[in-house]
Amino acid sequence: MAGMQMPPPPSRTAGLVLAAGAGSRYGRPKALVYDAAGHSWLQHAVEVLTAGGCSPVIVVLGARGAEAAALLEPTASVLVVEAADWADGLSASLRAGLRCAAALPAVTAVAVIPVDVPDLNAETVARVIGTRISGTRISGANNDSDGTLRQARFAGQPGHPVVIGRAHWTPLIATAAGDTGAGPYLRAHEVEAIECGDLGTGIDIDRPN
Repeated sequence: MAGMQMPPPPSRTAGLVLAAGAGSRYGRPKALVYDAAGHSWLQHAVEVLTAGGCSPVIVVLGARGAEAAALLEPTASVLVVEAADWADGLSASLRAGLRCAAALPAVTAVAVIPVDVPDLNAETVARVIGTRISGTRISGANNDSDGTLRQARFAGQPGHPVVIGRAHWTPLIATAAGDTGAGPYLRAHEVEAIECGDLGTGIDIDRPN
């Protein structure tokens, strides 16, 4: 029908929240932390990925996982995964999340964030995955592909999200180890840097104020 606005195409980029750790430096699992205004870090991570254009959002839990899962609304667009080996470090969460994403044939890339970046906003997510936000709706096409590797930069410093195409999932699952996540893999490959310093700080929080 003339003049009718069609809805945007579904995203081919899933969100991936790494939230399984015990938060030893913080004093408790960061999946259970609230900010000074009473907002859950975990809920915020899911919300900004969704608003930025990611669907579904995969949440990897581990330490006190049942408590963390209770903070999330059960919807088809939020998939909760348990990393049974979460104590092995960040890489365990990454592997569990990528295995979940690999079972979703329509998804070609994942936008990865840790749970401890409460400054992250939907505009940053949208810029890195290649969407545009108009009001509360997403418009434009994703630039995701099987081979993509993109990372947010904040004043030139690497941050999150990191967008990882499907072609990289199998080697990452095979090589990710310890508490370093995707860092070594990214440093060994050509990554497209997306400057986002005008949108936020990109700071991750290791310890309470």
